[in-house]
Amino acid sequence: MMLAENVVELTIASQLEFIDLVTALTDNITQMVGFDEEASYWINMAVRESVANAIEHGNKYDSQKAVDIRFTVGVDALRVTVRDYGEGFDPGALPDPLDPDNILNPAGRGILYMRTFMDSVEYTRHPESGMVVSMTKRRMPKQTDEGDSRQDAVRN
Repeated sequence: MMLAENVVELTIASQLEFIDLVTALTDNITQMVGFDEEASYWINMAVRESVANAIEHGNKYDSQKAVDIRFTVGVDALRVTVRDYGEGFDPGALPDPLDPDNILNPAGRGILYMRTFMDSVEYTRHPESGMVVSMTKRRMPKQTDEGDSRQDAVRN
């Protein structure tokens, strides 16, 4: 039997004021599906960076252009996609923020954070316009009381 995925979608104008709305929604979703506080924090940071990049670099703060955010909750992972309506970019062309020559250069740091905090991050051009960032964070199934008891027995 195939379990259905749950999807939550949000579209915002390209204004930084809306990032707080996105992060509140992210917090609610990560808590609802059982991520612990630390994992939720890092997922939120990755989503925040992605949305900020879509507003600033993708849509160039054009409030007439939207940013689409889609949360897909699967059995074993949370997938978040963020789409802008800008001209797109080549992620391979960004400077490496870990290179000593780029230590003071902020370019590419948001992408580094996303790649660090999430299990996978992919960038694709949308066929109509803009970029789509797809991020996935795997999740462990919640422990049952029986599973916890067995772990306690092993530890003792």
